[in-house]
Parts: sequence; C-alpha cells; structure tokens
Amino acid sequence: MLAATSLGAHAQRRLPPNYHYQRFANGLEVVVIENHKVPLATIEIAVKNGAYTEGPEYSGLSHLFEHMFFKANKDYPDQEKFLRRTEELGAIWNGTTNVERVNYFFTFDKDSLEAGLRFMNSAMRYPIYRTEDMAKERPVVDGEFQRGESDPGFLIWHETHKRLWGELFTRKNPIGEHDVINTATPEKMMVIKDKYYHPNNSLLIIAGDVQPTQAFAYAQKVWGDWAHSGFDPIEKYPIPAFKPLERTDYFIKQSSIANTPYMVFAWQGPSYKEDSAGTVIADVFAAVMRLNASKWQQALVDKGLATWADMSYTTNHFTGPIEAWVMPNPTKLKECYTEVLNQVRQLGNPDYFTDEQLRTAREVIRRNEVRSREKPSALPMQLSYQWASTSFEYYTDYEANLMRVTRDDLARYAQRYIIGKPYVAGLILNEETAKATQPETFFKN
Repeated sequence: MLAATSLGAHAQRRLPPNYHYQRFANGLEVVVIENHKVPLATIEIAVKNGAYTEGPEYSGLSHLFEHMFFKANKDYPDQEKFLRRTEELGAIWNGTTNVERVNYFFTFDKDSLEAGLRFMNSAMRYPIYRTEDMAKERPVVDGEFQRGESDPGFLIWHETHKRLWGELFTRKNPIGEHDVINTATPEKMMVIKDKYYHPNNSLLIIAGDVQPTQAFAYAQKVWGDWAHSGFDPIEKYPIPAFKPLERTDYFIKQSSIANTPYMVFAWQGPSYKEDSAGTVIADVFAAVMRLNASKWQQALVDKGLATWADMSYTTNHFTGPIEAWVMPNPTKLKECYTEVLNQVRQLGNPDYFTDEQLRTAREVIRRNEVRSREKPSALPMQLSYQWASTSFEYYTDYEANLMRVTRDDLARYAQRYIIGKPYVAGLILNEETAKATQPETFFKN
C-alpha cells in the first residue's frame, strides 16, 4: 500500500479556510473543501489537458475524450449500465473542456461519497473506447461545433483567433476541427489517455458536507494505487511558445446570419507564466471598461454609436487573449469604428479612469467572487481552473491582489499590451449592410 502522501499529511498549500490539501505518493493532488450548507458532496477530477495540448492532428479530441468519459469502462461496460449507476447514486454529473483544463464532476448525497469516488475512478482509469460508442458520440461533439457556426459571434471569434494565434490556433480552440472529430478512433483516444491521464497530472477535489479526515482516507483507499506515470506530461510534451503577433491584421466577413454587425479587436495579453500580476490587472481593467460610467461606454453606447461594447481578458498559463467586442449601430458603422480607435489610443492615460471607477470595478469583482462561493458544488470547478492555469496561491490571494490595483497599473497594462501593439480586427455583417456601409473603404489598417 502506498504511503498517505509524499509531502506529509500536514503539509499544506496556501488555500482559503476550510480547504485542506494532500499530495499522495503517486503525485495525485487532493483538496477537500469542507462546506456544510447542504447534505451533498461533489467530487471533481481535473486534468492538465485541453486545447493547449493539441496539435492539428488532435484538434478537438480532448473534448471528444471528455464526452467518452461518460460511456463504457471496465466496471460499467456499456453506457446503459453507466447511466443506471448514476441513477442509483442520485448523481448530477457533467464535464467541461477548455484551453488548459478538462474536468469531470459528480454531485450526490454525502453518504454516497466512497461509492461516488469508486464510480469516478472506474471512468477515469479504466475507460473502454468502443467503436459503436464513438460512432454515436462523434456527431454529438461535432454538433456542438455546428451549433456554434450558426452564431455570428462564434464565426467572428473563430476567424479572429485563427489570425491571432497563427499556426498554433488549435492550441487555443477547444471545439476542434470537423475532420479530426469525425475521423477519431479509439487508438487516438488512447494516445491522449497515455499522455495526460495520470495522477501526477491530475487534481481530485472533494467538496461539500464532508469530514476532511474521512474524505482523504476514502480518496487514498480508492485512488492511492493509481500508478505515477514516471514523467511530467507537460515537460515531456511541452507546449510551444505562442509567437507574438507581428503585424496588425484586418478582415471583413460576410454572413447571411449576421443580422446585427459585430466588431472584434484582439490582442495577445499577459500570461500567468510570464506576468501573473498582469493577469489580475487585466481583470480589473476589463471591469472598469464595462462600467456604464466609463469613457469607453459613454463614447460608444451612450452616444448611440453602438448598442453594446465590452472588453475582456481570459487568464491563461500561456498567453491569454484581450478582446474588445462591439455591436455597432449599422447606420453609424464608420463613426463607431473611428471612435473605437480613438478610445483605444487613450487607454494608456491614467486619467482615462477615475478613482471612483476603479473602486467600483474592484468591488464588482469582489462581490462576484463572494457570490460565486455561495454554491458548494461550484467550488471545485473554480479551484481546478486556477490549479491548471495559475496556482492555488493565486486563487487564495486573488481578492487581496485585485484590491491593490491602481490607476497607474491600468495605464501601464494598456501601454504594455494594447497601445501601439499589433492586433487583429474583425467585422462580420450581412450583404445588405455591407452594401449600405461599404466597410472595405474604412475598416482596414
């Protein structure tokens, strides 16, 4: 039998109160989140896998792998038996795939904790990729892609990011590519499993109305004999560096479904790996821009040039995107575009934001963080995202760090990542609007 942990039973990472940590001898990290609000338990297993591990030949297969998790395995050799067991456990279950993490989770009565851990263990360690199951699931996964393509917002996002990331686009695109999804084989599923699905590349979280000592004991009993891979998957299969954008790139896309035009401006932003402080500043920057009182909103929305204007940043371990999304007034398309560029030029000025706006933005994020922790079953997903893309300490210190962000920080962030930096600019609209506005005459570098 393996020892309880390699760090020792009392070794702790810096986590919030009532979060308890152990690392088992096989490298599996385990966190127990004690929360007695309701008599339920949630278990989640997260893996450092996703789009960022996928070259073109595997694009979308982490997502397909997620779907196949809920099919057949050694103990439940067909999906009917798998689903029957979820009903017996009274489980609510799902999984997600994003750029830097794949996760699977079950919520059930707290008395089913050990049985639930065994059930998840079977699916995680002993999957069976039956040809007939894959034949059924490939169209389901590809159908998600097709539904995305019926949304003009997805179409412009897809084209924008193809240009933003170049030859490494597949490593930022969790949905994948049609041909790869539709020709996937059980052998390719095993390649993904053998590369990334190991205890030393995984995080197990147990949250809810549980006792930490008992929860760790159950986890050790069920998961402790899962063999260490003998290598660090992210070191053995390194993620290529994302090449900085060399020049500004414009495109116009016509689509019959684009009844309302969209404009997108995208920059390569900070990464946790290179600028962890910048990722927090980026969140505050976006929150300030969203305030109704911001100059950005007043110049575009309040003056009738756009019906919606947003700014966002996605925290990634490897280079996160900064995006400005604008839904322009079709009758003022050129004026809206001109004003967007005018506002962007001013973002590096500390006076672009007021102290009151900064305080409000920080409080908005803080309140959202507090609200997000009210549902015990949501806590594992929040933690595992940060485990994969940042760190436990980043998660724990996030609120304190965002409250330290200053107006000068916002200005320096804009100067480092936005002002005068190459970007991708995209516009999607239908043929009628294109004829009326002639965007090719002004929407260009």
